Amino acid sequence: MPPSSDVASASATATNVFEIGKYRTMLQTVEADICTAKSKLPIPPPKPLLVGTPCEAGEFPLLVFLHGYLLYNSFYSQLLQHIASHGFIVVAPQLYTVAGADATGDIKSTAATTKWLSEGLQNVLPPNVRPNLRKLGLAGHSRGGKTAFALALEKAETSLNFSALIGIDPVDGKDKGKQTHPPVLTYVPRSFELDMAVMVIGTGLGEMKKNPLLPACAPKGVNHEDFFNECRAPACYFVAKDYGHLDILDDDTPGIRGKATYCLCKNGESREPMRRFVAGNVVAFMKAYLLDDNSDLMAIIDRRETAPVELRNIEFLGSNFKEEMRSVRGHS
Repeated sequence: MPPSSDVASASATATNVFEIGKYRTMLQTVEADICTAKSKLPIPPPKPLLVGTPCEAGEFPLLVFLHGYLLYNSFYSQLLQHIASHGFIVVAPQLYTVAGADATGDIKSTAATTKWLSEGLQNVLPPNVRPNLRKLGLAGHSRGGKTAFALALEKAETSLNFSALIGIDPVDGKDKGKQTHPPVLTYVPRSFELDMAVMVIGTGLGEMKKNPLLPACAPKGVNHEDFFNECRAPACYFVAKDYGHLDILDDDTPGIRGKATYCLCKNGESREPMRRFVAGNVVAFMKAYLLDDNSDLMAIIDRRETAPVELRNIEFLGSNFKEEMRSVRGHS
């Protein structure tokens, strides 16, 4: 049985990816334990986890989701449940609680968590819910986006293969020339050698300062624009015009760190539209590249007015993006 759980209902009638999906979801915490003899699990994870999963029986693709700098994975609860409600298992490790500038430990911890999926994930899922380890995506927000790209670029070995990579307002340091270790950006266009499809989501307000005394949360020179410039086809890029770096978090983020998320970055009027947009894009992208269902992603590209936010940019790489989407598939 899972160590702890919080069951949330999802609408059975929703079909739009920007709305809650048809599956009832469970959100549960899974504690790490370095002493396996004392653990309640046969194989405990290397890091504490927050796992969002459908409650109904079935086999579902996986998404490993990495939190932003000095944030808690619990701050993404609403986002994770939204994604899970469309038929995905989402595993969000708490990579650290306090950390310096070096992200090497984050990368190694993500690789270790990925290895654990095949060994221990089944033990924490509801009865009759099975993970499809051959259909695996990797996503990260802020510094977690940098970590996701670093892992995909093989800065650490993984035992499973990812088929889709998603950077949500990724950040590679304080400024160009002030990247944190290990640097990911090379500033050479289309230089990322990735054997998977990539989506980058950016925020229009992330590069702006909250006030003159604070740095921008996603500075120009090390942000989403620079990451996308180094991606190769197939890749797509969306920038939400009037939303900020932390607008994908839960409406209520408790504690000192939670309150600080409303003070440190320039924000939009409300988190809910941006959170729904990101969740919907993640669902559409995962469906396209893990489940061979391009309809939702193409609808977002073709009818941008259906998105809950105003988009400043939509770009895609590939001479025929629709054909690229059809040719890149999850491992089967």
